[in-house]
Amino acid sequence: MQPVCLVIGAGAGIGGNVGKRFAREGYHAVLCRRSDEEGLKRLVEAIRSEGGAATGKLLNAVEDGSIENLVEQVETDIGPIEVVAYNLGAQIGDRALEATTPKMFEMGWRLATFGLYRVASKVCPRMEQRGKGTLIVTSATAAMRGNKGQHSHAAAMGGRRMLCQTLNAQYAPKGIHVIHVLIDGAVDAPDTLGKMLGPERFQELRETRGAADGLMQPEKIADTYWHLAQQHRSAWTHEIDLRSFSDLPWWNH
Repeated sequence: MQPVCLVIGAGAGIGGNVGKRFAREGYHAVLCRRSDEEGLKRLVEAIRSEGGAATGKLLNAVEDGSIENLVEQVETDIGPIEVVAYNLGAQIGDRALEATTPKMFEMGWRLATFGLYRVASKVCPRMEQRGKGTLIVTSATAAMRGNKGQHSHAAAMGGRRMLCQTLNAQYAPKGIHVIHVLIDGAVDAPDTLGKMLGPERFQELRETRGAADGLMQPEKIADTYWHLAQQHRSAWTHEIDLRSFSDLPWWNH
């Protein structure tokens, strides 16, 4: 059976490109996203057309039992999960506190923190039994800095970062590599940044800032994820931050 790279949050940006990268290296990419079944099919077909193995699954990550059942099914029907890329976003938009409802605030936590806990609680014990495994967690600037209007997002991503630290403390000595990846910039992703900006503004940004390497390219981010998964355990990275060369880091602005 092929080793599995499970991508939770496999859109057209980081997640989908991580799946492609690992599939090229011999992994069976299991790609999960909440909606856009046609886009998911295209992603799976693109991997298979290159000779890789891939399976697509629609997943409502906030639904009770959805993540747990997914892990059981993949381990039983496809193969051992050697790598998890947890790539779910938790951005509910720029909202003042009085415009942030309890439901909105809780949604950020469910996606960013509780969902990560749920997948780790099912996968990490299996990885421990096998003596190896990698958990790569996509994070955001909000994990390090809480800005106005980001009450839900910053609290959720801060919790995501701390959960990564506790998972690392427990499982790194058992051979499991836990990595918190801080995406500190705008990613050239049509189904995230593209939806936020709209098609015209997004295309303009691609043609200007993107043409000068000012947008983070998801396929290059995927290369970094692959590198992290291949690190020797004598020199593991736990936390890394990525941004375009032209962007100021979060601590400078």
